[in-house]
Amino acid sequence: MKNDLLIRCAKGEQVERVPVWLMRQAGRILPEYRAVRAKFPNFVEFVKQSEAAAEVTVQPVDILGVDAAIIFSDILVIPEAMGLPYTMVEKKGPVFSSTIQNAADVERLQIPIPEEKLGYVLEAIQLTKQALADRVPLIGFAGAPFTIFCYMVEGSGSKTFSKAKKMLYQAPALAHQLLQKITDSTIHYLKAQIGAGADLIQVFDSWAGILSPQSYATFALPYIKQICEAIDEVPKTVFAKGAYFAREAFGKMACDVVGLDWTMNPQESRKLVGTQKVLQGNLDPCALYADFKDIEQQTVQMLEAFGGQKHIANLGHGVYPDIQPDHVKCFVETVQSFEIADRFPASTN
Repeated sequence: MKNDLLIRCAKGEQVERVPVWLMRQAGRILPEYRAVRAKFPNFVEFVKQSEAAAEVTVQPVDILGVDAAIIFSDILVIPEAMGLPYTMVEKKGPVFSSTIQNAADVERLQIPIPEEKLGYVLEAIQLTKQALADRVPLIGFAGAPFTIFCYMVEGSGSKTFSKAKKMLYQAPALAHQLLQKITDSTIHYLKAQIGAGADLIQVFDSWAGILSPQSYATFALPYIKQICEAIDEVPKTVFAKGAYFAREAFGKMACDVVGLDWTMNPQESRKLVGTQKVLQGNLDPCALYADFKDIEQQTVQMLEAFGGQKHIANLGHGVYPDIQPDHVKCFVETVQSFEIADRFPASTN
C-alpha cells in the first residue's frame, strides 16, 4: 500500500507523521458528493447503489488528500437487514415505520446473512478497493449495539431517547435480548466487510452519552466487548460520543484505537486509557468554521496535546455539512505538515 500510515499507527507502530481522516468525510461538505446524491430520489436508495457509494467514498481521498477512505453507508442498514426498514426524512433524520416494543417483535427479527441482505455494502467496498488502487486504507464501520437499539425502539432520532431508555428500566431482559441480536448481526456484518476488503473497522456509539456510567456498563460495554473480541483480523476503533466515563474500560478492551470527542482531554484520556492504545480525535468540528489561521493554530494545539505518536488526527465528531471544503483541507494539510521529529524528537527514536 502506497500510504499505510493509518494502519501502522493503529497497530501502535512508530510513524513519521500523524495520519488524518475525518468522520463523515464522504458526505455533504463536497459539491461533488451532492452532484452524485442528486441522481437518487432518496438517501436509502442512494446508500444501496454500490457504484455511487464507491464513488463518493473515494472523493475525499482525491479532493481533500486524507490518509484513509471510509466506506459510504449508514449505521441503520443493520436494523433494515434484520427486518426493520427505515426512511430518511429531509431535515428530520431516520424514521422507522415500526419499532421494537415486545418479545414477539424481537423474535421476528433475523440475524441476517450479510452477503444476502447487505451485499450492496460489500460490493461497494470491493469497488472502492479497486478505485483506490492501494493508495490509502479503507475503513469499514457499524453502529454500536446500544446506538442501533436506540433507533429500533425509539423509531427516530431523539434528544433523550426516553422510549428506548424506558425499556432498559422496565424490561431489561428484553433489552438484553435485542442488544444480543444486534451484536450477533453486527459481528457477521463487520467480518463480511473485512472479507470484502476493509483494512480497519470502527464502531460508532453515537448515543453513548445519554446513559449513566452504570447503565453504560450494563447495556453497552458488554456488547462492544463482544464485537472487539470477535474481530481479530484488522485494527479496531471504538468511538463512543459523550462516554467520558468509559475511557478506562476501553483501555482494557480488545480494541486498538479509542476515539475521543472534543470534550475529552487528551492527556487525561491517555492516563485513563493507558499507553498501549492509540487515541483518535479530537478537534471540535465547529473549529473548522474559523479562518485558516485559527484552524491551523487549533489543529497544532490539538496535535501537541496528543504528543506525536499513537495518535490518529480526526474531529471529535463528524464534519458538519455547511463547513467549507477548503477549511477541511486546511485542517488536513496542517496535520500532514506537522513535524513530529521537530516537536517531539524523543518520540521518533
